[in-house]
Amino acid sequence: MDGQALSGRYEIGDRLGSGGMSNVYRATDRILERTVAVKVLAEHLSDDERFVARFRREALAVAKLVHPNIVQVYDTGIDEGRHYIVMEYVEGRSGAQILQRQGPLDFETATEIGIQSCAGLDYAHRRGIIHRDVKPGNLMIVGGPVGGGEMTVKLTDFGIARAIEQTRITQVGSVVGTAAYLSPEQVRGEEATPATDVYALGVVTYQFLTGRLPYEGSSLAELAVRQQNERPLPPSTYNDDVPETLGAAVLRALEGDPAQRYASADELASGLQMGLQGEDVTLLLAEGATPTRVLGSETATRPLGGTERTELRPPASPSRRPAPRAPQPTAPQPSAAVDPRERGTFARFGRLVMATVALVLIAAAVAAAVIVATDRATGVKATEVAGNSVDKVVEELKDLVRKNTE
Repeated sequence: MDGQALSGRYEIGDRLGSGGMSNVYRATDRILERTVAVKVLAEHLSDDERFVARFRREALAVAKLVHPNIVQVYDTGIDEGRHYIVMEYVEGRSGAQILQRQGPLDFETATEIGIQSCAGLDYAHRRGIIHRDVKPGNLMIVGGPVGGGEMTVKLTDFGIARAIEQTRITQVGSVVGTAAYLSPEQVRGEEATPATDVYALGVVTYQFLTGRLPYEGSSLAELAVRQQNERPLPPSTYNDDVPETLGAAVLRALEGDPAQRYASADELASGLQMGLQGEDVTLLLAEGATPTRVLGSETATRPLGGTERTELRPPASPSRRPAPRAPQPTAPQPSAAVDPRERGTFARFGRLVMATVALVLIAAAVAAAVIVATDRATGVKATEVAGNSVDKVVEELKDLVRKNTE
């Protein structure tokens, strides 16, 4: 496509990358005179009308995301059957390229990549957009380990995963995203949530710290079994330089149960920052909560919707087990025995209550029946007959009360 111009506007240059879903080219926007990146969808996707319709809707939604940690989408269109999107051009490398060429990164850089990625994800989540395909190849990194100086991380490919997820392409067995980054709930076919992206970013951060994946399998089924039955080893197992507190923060993002992960990408960022500073992140995080040092206190609480939730952790060592508390005296409980005379009074009272209820019901039934019957007759005033019947029942009720209270 080199030298061609899509829609007469975007002059295609060098190919920057390719994959199963698309090819990415450097291009020049002839109108705005700027360099852009153009992603041209693969032919098998362009032929799927339902995918194209959903993809265009997602592209329009993603174009509204304007954030320094998200690759900006400028335009989308079609030219001679080729569907494309025009994006911000980023002069850097993907996380996948960095891992392939350099291997694991120092833990400060890996943490910074994770924190900046969280900022982009949290911004999108708050606007109702979930990435669904967070992986090293979808993180563009400028500066830092690539070109030196200040590092900027930008997430790309928002929206494409969702469009694919809802078409016949997945219905015949394809799985969105690289299997290793799929959360357990995605593997089970459940709806993606912000916790899905949190899990995937946990996998990415683990990989940047160790150079390997927390779970490895040759198939999706094997991956699911490992996720169900195994727990990842701490990153320090493979890289002695990684602080245990930082490793604990990453492992929390990899919890199989979404309820046990960080509640948001913003919480994951806080967890990574705390772990980097040597603070305990094995407890649920909450805004305003005071973190404890690793192997510190046994319990912590976190407000959840106005209530508090207490989580227990096993003690770090026998020396830190709290001393047993002395038995607390209990207040004497009142005796269950009841005086026989009181028992008789209670019995009479119970009978009185039952009789009262029954008579009231009878009175109501009589009144209703009389009113209905007299409505059908002539010359009889229904309310008077009903009133007389009710008065009679009330007099009987008074006699009953007097007899039971004497």
